Amino acid sequence: MESRTSELIDELAHNHTLDLEGYEHLVTHQDDEAAQRLADLASAVRKDVYGTDVFVRGLIEISSICKNDCLYCGLRSSNASCERYRLTPEQILLCADMGYELGFRTFVLQGGEDMWFSDERLCAIVASIRERHPDCAITLSMGERSRESYARLRQAGADRYLLRHETADPEHYALLHPAAMSFDNRMRCLHDLRELGYAVGVGMMVGSPYQTPRHLAEDLAFIDRFKPEMCGIGPFIPHHATPFADRPAGTLEQTCYLLSIIRLIHPTVLLPATTALGTIDPLGREKGVLAGANVVMPNLSPVDVRQKYLLYDGKICMGDEAAECRRCLDLRMERIGYHVVVDRGDPRP
Repeated sequence: MESRTSELIDELAHNHTLDLEGYEHLVTHQDDEAAQRLADLASAVRKDVYGTDVFVRGLIEISSICKNDCLYCGLRSSNASCERYRLTPEQILLCADMGYELGFRTFVLQGGEDMWFSDERLCAIVASIRERHPDCAITLSMGERSRESYARLRQAGADRYLLRHETADPEHYALLHPAAMSFDNRMRCLHDLRELGYAVGVGMMVGSPYQTPRHLAEDLAFIDRFKPEMCGIGPFIPHHATPFADRPAGTLEQTCYLLSIIRLIHPTVLLPATTALGTIDPLGREKGVLAGANVVMPNLSPVDVRQKYLLYDGKICMGDEAAECRRCLDLRMERIGYHVVVDRGDPRP
């Protein structure tokens, strides 16, 4: 590890911020020694804030129908081979009830931008979960909506909202999305969510097409400025029915390296070890936690629809029952000295 890299790591650990050039240097000068140093520091910071607790989120994938045509996503509207489904409100509530019995105290409703889920319908679902499980947190990940829509959902009982920014560079954003979508609108959504009182989650793909070290530095600088309560990053994994089918996947090593940097930027952030990490490496989620992550998101969706919610190829845990998946994660975390807790896992101030 060169001396400048070492100096920047020490500065980041002490001040929790760098300038854009500093972030770019760290991204560009990744090596095993720097990665281990960052992981050790990130783990220490995370233990100071959260101990060895790992929070579980019960993921309910409510629809594979999407009006958008993002170039990287298997659910893109022009993918005629995608099997579409939509859970009924009753199915969603049953998933939440089952999750509650298994010890989950946060539910994440995630789906494509399916216009069937109007404000009225989605608010009714959120309100029903809130009524049945008042001690739980409700997180939504339903894409770009109007400020009024976000306000209504917040009033209905939603606590958190996940909306990956995907990239903090407008030109890069345009290379990953159709012309009908805009970087400015994505930023508008994130700022609306923050102003409305949500705990907000951002994030990006690591190794996405056309991504440069400068782009990743801009992502880190954005996370530094915005200070999200949650940040979900994972490696880009290509899907066979997208324009990026032949692009190389992102790497476990770079994703874990960035997880460590993000933990040092924002010590209280809720940082998932994503399913995508587990997809590219059998121990990917464990390695993510050892790099500074403290959240895992097992799937509560009905087993018969999971193979239809295919954002990328090779996704793991497609056939596991929810109880089996939960037990597996408990054991996996225990083996590396961490433990899954029954807790809402609220962000620390």
